[in-house]
Amino acid sequence: MVFSKTIQREIEVAFSRHAQPIWFRVVKYIVLISMVYFLWNTKLFWIILLILTTIALFLHFWYRYKTKGWTETYGMWNYDRNRPKDQ
Repeated sequence: MVFSKTIQREIEVAFSRHAQPIWFRVVKYIVLISMVYFLWNTKLFWIILLILTTIALFLHFWYRYKTKGWTETYGMWNYDRNRPKDQ
């Protein structure tokens, strides 16, 4: 049961409208789509994708650790704005 609550909380945070500002989401997807478009047929594409994925996972787990599973405010993460629906 704890595992399913953790997964549910991760999904709530990932799809929260308040977790990331709109401008950040727009820039993030423009950069990702541009990278795929310009680097698709190169060997560099997979290296860059691996590096970016590693950085993204590191940042995700760092923030998750610092916020104690998304339950405390830290840095740009504001727990009160992203509180689960059942609380």
